[in-house]
Amino acid sequence: MKTKLNILLGVLLTILLVSCKSNNKKQKETSTPTETQENTSRQGQAFIKGDVAKPNVLQIAMGSKDHTTLVAAVQAAGLENALVNAGPLMVFAPTNEAFASLPEGTVENLLKPENKAKLALILKHHVTPGNYSKEFLKKFKHLGQASNQNVTVEVKGDDVYVGGAKIIASIPAGNGIVHVVDKVIIPEN
Repeated sequence: MKTKLNILLGVLLTILLVSCKSNNKKQKETSTPTETQENTSRQGQAFIKGDVAKPNVLQIAMGSKDHTTLVAAVQAAGLENALVNAGPLMVFAPTNEAFASLPEGTVENLLKPENKAKLALILKHHVTPGNYSKEFLKKFKHLGQASNQNVTVEVKGDDVYVGGAKIIASIPAGNGIVHVVDKVIIPEN
């Protein structure tokens, strides 16, 4: 009886293994060349789909109609993966309106491939390690940015200004917080 049971179990395991290998082979055969090309050109944590966790700072920006210029700049600078790190990160996210108030042609010029390093520096100047609320930021005089430069924190009544940019909204993220600001914070060269 025991021998028949072992033989039956062996046959079932063999069938299971063969069917699993067959399914894997079918899945590999069904991937399209476009999918393969897309997977090799856009790799990293920022491009993983299907995460049900709280949105990270990049996902929040990408989901905002008011931050399309910021998202385009992040993509042009190749900083997507940096913004999905575990953090915590504070991102001071200028609105489209803030970018539009820069001198004419500035954004277009920064988005050119030859200005990638300069664009990356400006964007890093909008990121601070930490996860502090607007209220808690009132305790600071300066913040050290990912650009290796400091920005001044000023309190005017109930308003908080970071690097001269006023925080107009704050959105908690899975890896920190997004503080929406009304101005692009330009680093000192």
